[in-house]
Amino acid sequence: MELTSFWVYFNARPLFWMVITLAAYLLASALNRKAGGTALLHPVLVAMLMIIALLTLSNTSYNTYFEGAQFIHFLLGPATVALAVPLFDHRARIRQMVVPIMLVCLSGSLTAVVTTLWIGQLFGGSDKLLLSLAPKSVTSPIAIGISEQIGGFPSLSAGLALTTGMIGCLLAPLVFRLLKIHSDTSSGFALGMAAHGFGTAYAMQRSTLAGAFAGLAMGLTGVFSSILIPQIVKLFGLG
Repeated sequence: MELTSFWVYFNARPLFWMVITLAAYLLASALNRKAGGTALLHPVLVAMLMIIALLTLSNTSYNTYFEGAQFIHFLLGPATVALAVPLFDHRARIRQMVVPIMLVCLSGSLTAVVTTLWIGQLFGGSDKLLLSLAPKSVTSPIAIGISEQIGGFPSLSAGLALTTGMIGCLLAPLVFRLLKIHSDTSSGFALGMAAHGFGTAYAMQRSTLAGAFAGLAMGLTGVFSSILIPQIVKLFGLG
């Protein structure tokens, strides 16, 4: 009875779920280090699963959770802006490659959306599902905004974006070995484009140069996708 009263009291405190979120991430990070940094146990994914399990077991609504943890959500903005620091440090290198960078981001954004919608239609996916799938290759905050704009399910789009990032980080080392890619510039850019936030965090672990190009790719892909996706879904007869 005392334990139940304790849970009811602290569950109602606004900061409770922020503490739980931070604790889950720290625990997930420690587990990831013990496992050798494998993408299968990415700290964000593991922490997310922990929190989902806790919310389910405690019968706590997402709105209640978000009320307490929304400050962490707010920090997504400053964290994204902070990616400009390594970009500034490597601005000379980036200026030299402006044209190929823009072309690769444009073609990558187009390929990601078109292949996703084409394969989805091939397997008979519903319009709502396809609209939710369309922004899967951009970072979650942008994916949510695009999904809301085109009529998808924002929460599903966010989950698919996280899954895409996890798969990208998992496959990246193998792809780099097969293609014999050793350049931090190329590998970082590929990670940022294909695995957005997850990939950028992974690239930062490789080097600041890889992290700078990953952050650049993630940002440009988000911009191009937000412009292209609403138009492409119309061409596919959606929305």
